[in-house]
Amino acid sequence: MADREVVVHALSELVDALDRRVAHVERLGEARIAREAATLRMKAVNRIHELSGEATDRDAREIERSGSVMTDDGDPLRKDE
Repeated sequence: MADREVVVHALSELVDALDRRVAHVERLGEARIAREAATLRMKAVNRIHELSGEATDRDAREIERSGSVMTDDGDPLRKDE
């Protein structure tokens, strides 16, 4: 497996893990964690596209929607955020 393929595979596993993650909005700091996870996912998907040179329809939709992924849980900001 070429280095590029190894990186794409690792990034794909990261995206899959982030997709499986369940937000626990009742936990302190969860809103920030969810925002950071969404940002990390978007960066990983973009890097996969850069390395592979191909984008699926699903990935394109995900990139478009990534800006609207849970950015706030509605609670006042806490000290850890």
